[in-house]
Parts: sequence; structure tokens; C-alpha cells
Amino acid sequence: MELVLLVILASCVAVHHCGSSWQENVRPKMYVQLGAEDDVHRFSGNDTHTDYFRLVMRDGESLLVGGRNVVYNLTFSELGEQQRLIWYSNEHDAKMCVMKGKDEENCQNYIRVMAKTAQSRLLLCGTNAFKPICREYNVLSRNYTFEKEKAGQALCPYDPRHNSTAIYVDGDLYTGTVADFSGMDPIIYREPLQTEQYDSMSLNAPDFVGSMTQGDFVYFFFRETAVEYINCGKAVYSRVARVCKNDRGGPHRFRNRWTSFLKSRLNCSVTGEFPFYFNEIQSTTELIDGKYGDVSAQLIYGTFTTPPNSISGSAVCAFSLQEITDTFEGNFKEQAAINTNWLPVISNKVPDPRPGQCHNDSRTLPDLTLNFIKTHSLMDESVPSFFGQPIVIRTSFHYRFTEIAVDPQVKVPGSKAYDVLFIGTDNGKIIKAVNGLSAETRDGVRTVVVEEIQLFPVHVPVRGIKIMKNGPKGEGRLIVVSDSEVQSLRLHRCDSNKISSCSECVALQDPYCAWDKVQGKCRSKGPGKWGEESYFFQSVASGEHIACPPLKSKDAGYVGGLSSNQPKFNEHMPNKDQPDGQIINIIQEKPYENIGPSVTATDALPNQYSVETLITAVVAGAVSALVVGFIAGYLCGRKCHKDEDDNLPYPDTEYEYFEQRQNMNSRITAEPKLLPQEEVTYAEPVLVPQPPPKNYSPKSTLRKGPHQNNAETLFQFQDGGYNGRDNYRGRDNFGTLRSHQGDNFRRPDGFATTRSVKKVYL
Repeated sequence: MELVLLVILASCVAVHHCGSSWQENVRPKMYVQLGAEDDVHRFSGNDTHTDYFRLVMRDGESLLVGGRNVVYNLTFSELGEQQRLIWYSNEHDAKMCVMKGKDEENCQNYIRVMAKTAQSRLLLCGTNAFKPICREYNVLSRNYTFEKEKAGQALCPYDPRHNSTAIYVDGDLYTGTVADFSGMDPIIYREPLQTEQYDSMSLNAPDFVGSMTQGDFVYFFFRETAVEYINCGKAVYSRVARVCKNDRGGPHRFRNRWTSFLKSRLNCSVTGEFPFYFNEIQSTTELIDGKYGDVSAQLIYGTFTTPPNSISGSAVCAFSLQEITDTFEGNFKEQAAINTNWLPVISNKVPDPRPGQCHNDSRTLPDLTLNFIKTHSLMDESVPSFFGQPIVIRTSFHYRFTEIAVDPQVKVPGSKAYDVLFIGTDNGKIIKAVNGLSAETRDGVRTVVVEEIQLFPVHVPVRGIKIMKNGPKGEGRLIVVSDSEVQSLRLHRCDSNKISSCSECVALQDPYCAWDKVQGKCRSKGPGKWGEESYFFQSVASGEHIACPPLKSKDAGYVGGLSSNQPKFNEHMPNKDQPDGQIINIIQEKPYENIGPSVTATDALPNQYSVETLITAVVAGAVSALVVGFIAGYLCGRKCHKDEDDNLPYPDTEYEYFEQRQNMNSRITAEPKLLPQEEVTYAEPVLVPQPPPKNYSPKSTLRKGPHQNNAETLFQFQDGGYNGRDNYRGRDNFGTLRSHQGDNFRRPDGFATTRSVKKVYL
């Protein structure tokens, strides 16, 4: 079986597809390793321990970065430290944390919630040695004045490793976190409302990754164990949930419960007859307003991965807010009995008013509606990807996607606009990508991976990404966060001296870059006639422009649109032998023949063998394995072969019982050898049925007197035998009745015994 699967897999590789949606690998246009001379700024925080940075928030011209026992106030331009807000756990809370079995590293105060509640007010929440606390500060002239403190249960996680989300909306803080020390009580909370406690139908071991608000609702994004799949095993699904802003709870026992909580599945998958799912959401962006072809939509992008024990893969999918809303307006899903399938609820079973809607006063809702939504919070339809498929796919054993940020609707010459994606990985990389067809249509994907930047050492994951700009038309900066460092870098590298021609600039397919016809160089977006195609050349969709000559590869190892000379980064730190900021391999891709997601695996080596060689090697290996298996089986069979007599079947029933015993005894005791031509004669009695006599009785079947003929029998019978009225003589040693009256003696019971003589010459 393994051999057959190997042949099938090799055949799929040979033809470059096992399904219509998977295409050839797409490599980055540029590999970038940033150096000291590049416009990169770094902030390392505390030198004695790891800060475990997670949160970054813009506060005017400053950046607030939350870490361990501290909030740093940094300059936006150079990440210089301006102020440090210290907040340690008190000694009693720290000692109680250690007594409860936690180590000293976890019994610190990690800042996990930061929100501006007003123009000059800041809300902070920290884990506080597994006893969450929130504080409010008044901010005047960059001076933080502590005002009040309150318990942070259900607002901030206990464990700094727990995933949580929070958003401040209209004077209220909405959170998705856990509400107990053990982390077993997940909750979506806005004081005083919460989801049902310990109810897997509402939340089933969720990991929250993001939240946003739009219109009358607040949305939460998370992954959880799928309750609808529980009868078939265990699986994790990505979810989007929503609650109404004006939800005030219900009457009676629902007074502190959400009356509008609904959730639905997010479907990020490669389409086909058997879809390939990326089930575990890792991060989301803010809501993006844009135009995609003829459609204006509000999108939210997210990174998704396969389970840790599955085929290693990551993807980026986009979802429309309108399609999310349509899903919540569709059918509910229910399980009628514990062993039945989950099916859509028929419309006539849905109460009125419809559960999950916003009402002026939810406390007046009938019990029928409230009881229904308590057991039917899951929607039947899943939310499809906006473009019908993932925008970027990576299959790699070396890393997975972690974080994402999007610079929306970056305009290029000709007035087309593209969303530029910045994707973080768990091995310290930033991948910049674009959907080359998004300006023309929403029904297709053409993945363009512009550049790949090794920002941190390969063992350091990216924990957060933010795009921040100085004003509406100002130059933006990419803020990237790891556990112990914050970096700020430019959004593009258009002015690199490695880009020396029009074809190279256009082939980069970077929406930030275009070839300046007047100055004769690659430039980034700026003042002047940027939007006029007669002065600036760019084609994000194809990477070719009619005004630019074809790109000539400067790399002798250029094969099939890919360079064989790839940058080699150190496994733990960036390569310092390489010139700072060097850009490698600006590549023009071949014309696109298909539209669909691409499998991008930059860590794979270039093809070293032809398709014919690969097929020949696989077939030869298969034949060799079959031959070796046959020979090995034959030799083992010969070695383990038993004696031929042991393999004989049971004797046929026509043989006499004493003959079987004789054969069996011959195996135990050796018989004397017979001389050649010695004749052995034995009798074989045969019962022949005869018609019964007229005066028949059961007693007549017994022999009345002795009948012996020693001359005609092989066996001698002892005298005596049974005594009495019905006894008879002539029973052999094997319990077999013999005839002693000749060959044709007829018994009164209707049977006659005949004797056949067999002669065997040995």
C-alpha cells in the first residue's frame, strides 16, 4: 500500500497538480536581509529578562507597548523610549501565585489590555500574578496619573499565555477571555452580561484572536473545538461571533446573559471536490473598505493554519462583512438527539421575534425566544472566502503564519488600488503579498509575493504587526513585535540600487513602486504625477509593461523563472557576512496560465531532476521492491515448510476407523519393514441395507450365537463377550462389529454384512 501511495504522490508531483486548484510554487520577488544602514529602528526593552511584548497602541505621536510589569512610551519615528510606566504585582499576590503552583516567571504582571477610554484617559489591565486587575490613568502632557483600580476578572486573562481580545466601544469594554484561575471558564463579557457558563454549545475551549465593531454589533474571532463534529471525532473550527451593543440581557434567569449571541464557522479552504481546510484562525486585521472589481466591500483578513499534527500549511483568507451578516440571517443548526447529525432548523420552528436580532429592550423578549437562542447559538451556513479561495498559501515544515496587517487600497499609476498584506511567521519572517487580480475582479486570485524579510532570528516568532502612518498621506511604518523586541521599518524598498531598470521595477509588482520615466529610476509613491500612467510605469497584475524592454536575467543560475542562488540565512541569526540590506533575485514570473491559489514554499530547493528521471526512478524502485519481496517470501516459505504429512487434510469418511488408527499408530511406533512383494490383506466390512422381514422386532437385530470363520478374517476375536439374552460374540479390539458367517451373511435386522478384500503390495 505504501508503495502504491508513493507512486501516486510522485505522479502528482510530476504533473505539478493533484487537484485543479493547486498551482506551481510562487517565490518572492525579493529576499531581504535588513542591515544597520537601512531605515530600521529597534527597541529591546529590558535587558535582564524577557518582556513578552504583545500590545502596541498609537497615542498621538507616541507608541504604547505593553510588556512585563511595564508600559513603554516610545517615539513613533525612531522607537526611542520617552517614558516608562511601572506596575508591579504586590508582594502578597505574588506569594499566593507561587503557593498555587505557578512559577515565578508567570507570577508577574503582564499587560494584556490597553484602551483609550477618552482623549486623555487610559485603561490598562494586567494578569497581576494570576489575579487580574485593571487601572485607569489620566494622561496630561505625557504624564500618567493613577486614578482608580478595579478587579479584572473576565476582563483580562489569568495566564499570560492565554489568548484573549478586548475592544472599547461606546463607553464599554467588550472582552473575550477566561474568567477563572484554571482557564476552564471561557467568556465573552461586557459588564454585566456574559455567555453561558460551562456550556459547550456557547463556547467550547476557545482561543480568541481578534475583535471589531461595526454598526449595531461587536464581532469576535476565535477558534474552538467543534461541537457539531464531536460524533465523528475531534476537530477545531474557526468562528466569528457577534453580540448587540444595546443588548441589556433578558428577564428572570437571563438577566445577566446575552440575548443576541450567535456564532458561525469561517471557511478558509482550497476549493475542489474534496476541499482542503485551514481550520485554525491565528489572527485578524481591522475592517478594510475597498473596491474589488465592480464590487465595493468591507473585508477582514485573517491568517489560518492546519492543526499541529496535520500537514503543515498556512493560508490567508478574506471575508466580507456582508456575507458574515447574511450567514447570521440564515438557518440555525441543531442536533435533535445526542446521537443524531447536526441539521438546519426548519423555518417554522424558529420563534418570533427572531433570536439574535437587536431589540430596543431585550428584557421584554419572550421566554420562547430566549430558550431557543440558548440552545441554538450556532448557524448552519459557514462564511465563504470573499475571493472564493485563499490569497496566499504556504506549505512548509519550517514555519507557519502568525500575524497579519493590511495597508488598504494602495493606489498605483492608472488609479487601480490593491490591498497590501504583511504576514508574520513563527520563524521571524515578514512576507509581503498582493492579490494581483483584486483590482479587476473578486472571483479569482493571482498571488504575488513581493518580498520576504528575515527580520528576527529563525527561532523567534512574530507576535504582532501594525501599520502606522503620519497623516493621511504620510510615509507609513511597519511596526513588528516579538517577545523581546520591537522593530520599525519602511513599507517598501523601491529605491534600492539593485533595481536598475524599468523591467526590474515593474517585475517587482509592488504597489508602492513604479518606474519614473523622467528621472529614469524606480520610485515610491509620492507627490507629483504619480497617478498618471504616461509618467510612471507599473503593472501589478502581470509584472510586464509595454514601455519596458523584456527582463534579462543577470543570474547565470536562472532556471525557469527562478534563481538557483538563494539567500542563505543563519539558522539562529541573520547572516552578517552578507552586505547590509542586500536585495536578492528580482524575478519576473512566467505569464499566468491559470487563476487560483498558489503554494509558496520558499524554503524548498530548486528542481534538480527532470520529470522523466523522477518517474523512471520511482517505477524502478517499485519494481525492485516487488522482486525483493517475492524472493524474500519464497525463501521464508521454504525455510518454514513443514512435513508433507502434517499438511494432509483429514481422511475421507469412506476409510475405516481402524485404518485411521493404524496410520496414527504408525507415526508413534515404528512397524517392522515388510519384505518386497509381501501381501497384506485386510477386511473392510460394508453394511448393505436390506428390506426388513415381516416379523420384525428390535430384538431380532442382536446376534444369537457365535459365528466365526478364522480362515476368512484377518483379526481373531476372543471368546466370551457379552452374556445374557441379547449378548453376542465377535467384537474386535476397535469396537467394530464383524461378520463371521461368510461374505453374504444376512442379518435378521434387515442389514447384511459383506466383506471386501484389499491386497496391497509393498
